[in-house]
Amino acid sequence: MSSPSLSPPRDLRSESTELGDVHIGAAPERGRRRGSLARRAAAVLPGLILPVTILVVWQIASETGRISPILFPSPTTILDAFADLAGAGTLWEHTSTTVMRVVAGLLIGGGLALLFGALVGMLRTAEQVVNPTAQMVRMVPHLAMTSLFVLWFGIGETSKVLLIAKGVFFPIYVATFLGFRDTDAKLIQVARVLEFSRFDIFRKVLIPGSLGHLFYGLRLSVGIAWGAVVVAEMISSSSGLGYLMIDARSFNDTPVVFVGILTFAILGIASDLALRAIERRTLRWSDRRAT
Repeated sequence: MSSPSLSPPRDLRSESTELGDVHIGAAPERGRRRGSLARRAAAVLPGLILPVTILVVWQIASETGRISPILFPSPTTILDAFADLAGAGTLWEHTSTTVMRVVAGLLIGGGLALLFGALVGMLRTAEQVVNPTAQMVRMVPHLAMTSLFVLWFGIGETSKVLLIAKGVFFPIYVATFLGFRDTDAKLIQVARVLEFSRFDIFRKVLIPGSLGHLFYGLRLSVGIAWGAVVVAEMISSSSGLGYLMIDARSFNDTPVVFVGILTFAILGIASDLALRAIERRTLRWSDRRAT
C-alpha cells in the first residue's frame, strides 16, 4: 500500500521575505514624501518669520496702548471685522464685484496686448508704426488717465474696466514683443527649411518660445490690475472692495479699511500662486519657469 503523497511544505521564510520586500519598498516611498514635505516646510518657514513677528509686535503694542487703536487697530480687531463682514455676506458681495472687473479688464487689455505684441514682434513695419506710440502712452502715469476715462466713458462699469485694461496692456505687450524677438533664430530658420507656413511658425515656434516672457508679463499685469481696480472703485463706484474701503474711511472705520487691504493681499497672492503653478505645468520642458 503506497503512502499518500504529501504536498511540499510552505516556504515560510520565502513568504516572509516577499512580505518584507513589500514593507521595505513602501518605507522609502513614505520617507521620500516626508522628506518632500520637510523641504517645503523649510522653504516656507523663513518667509513667515518677519510677518509673524510684525503681527505679534503689533498686537502687543495695541494692547499696551503704544499705538492708536483708531489709526492701527489690533490684528484681532481686524480679524473680528473680517469675520463680521464675511458672515453678513457683505465682503463676498464686494469681492465678487471687484474680481469680475479685474477679469474683464485682463481679458480686454491682455487680448489686445497679445495681438499688438505679436504683430510688433513679427513685423518690422508694425514695430515702426505702433511701438513709438505705445511706448509714449506707456510713460503716462496711470492716475493721470483716470479723470479722462471718467470724462470719456462716465462713471459706470465701462470706465472702470477700461482703466484696468489700460493698466494690464503694457506689461503683456512688452513681454509678448520681447518674447517673440528673443525666440531662437535657429529654430525659425529650421522651420523655414521645413517649409512651415507663417501660421505654423507662429503656432509651433514663436508661441512656445515666448511663453516664459508671456507668463512673466501676465504676472506683472495681474498685480497692476488689483491696483488699478482700487483706484477705479475709490473714485466713482457704489460697489467693490475699493468702495468698501473709501466708505469705511469716511466713517473712521479703520478695521474695515484694513479688511479691504487684507482681502486684496489674499487675492493678489492667490492669483500669483495660481499663475506660477500654471507656468510650471506649462513649461516643464523649459528652463524658463517660475521661481
